[in-house]
Amino acid sequence: MSSLDIVEAERLEASNLFYREPALYDSVQADSDSATVCQALIDQHFPAARTLLDFGCGTGRDLELLAQRFDCAGVDLQPRLAHYARRTHPELDIRVGDMRTVRLGHTADVLTCLGNSLAYVHGNQDVRATFETFAAHAHRDTLLVLCSPVAPIESPSPQQARVETRLGTATVTIAYEWDLRTQINTMRRHWVFDSGEEACDTIRRRILGPRELELYAIHAGFDVVAIIDESGGGGLIGPGAYTVARYQG
Repeated sequence: MSSLDIVEAERLEASNLFYREPALYDSVQADSDSATVCQALIDQHFPAARTLLDFGCGTGRDLELLAQRFDCAGVDLQPRLAHYARRTHPELDIRVGDMRTVRLGHTADVLTCLGNSLAYVHGNQDVRATFETFAAHAHRDTLLVLCSPVAPIESPSPQQARVETRLGTATVTIAYEWDLRTQINTMRRHWVFDSGEEACDTIRRRILGPRELELYAIHAGFDVVAIIDESGGGGLIGPGAYTVARYQG
């Protein structure tokens, strides 16, 4: 990784509790069905696929399930997450890299970018560079599956929830802000664990609407074949969605 990539990784780690505590990340996301929905979309659009690259693989939670069927490799910007993934899933091929610039030197039948990873790429040029990375790892008919927010979450007042985690039970207070000019949805969380420990973090996600996603994909050589709700059931309600595209070169 370049010095700029390292600075960006450290900035994100400082702002996000999940990046500092990967076990907490895994615990809170334990009921995620992202990998299941992703596999169903691959079965529908490219059932013969055999190889897969996951950009923004995090703790390897989704990659572990996908690796039961595909020859997989994963890339993540956060060294702490990558190291945790290697330790908890030693059978997985996990690399540290920035999906705006990384080049692995080979292509795959399927490219995935799940868990809102694309939303952490904020600038227009950086989004375009990320799609160029997807294209650099694609051959003709490679399937791209993205999971990302397509509409902001807005709440007039903070929300509160009790969360069971591997670090203990916590009360989490969440507040949202929406900046239309930058299309950044900011989530501020205040964690109070029953042990008395407290933590705060701030998550900033770029919202790309469906037509924006389609435009970035087309410029990179992909044809969008579906954009569906994050439930995987079809339609598009928001705020999250799966985008499925096929590389045409």
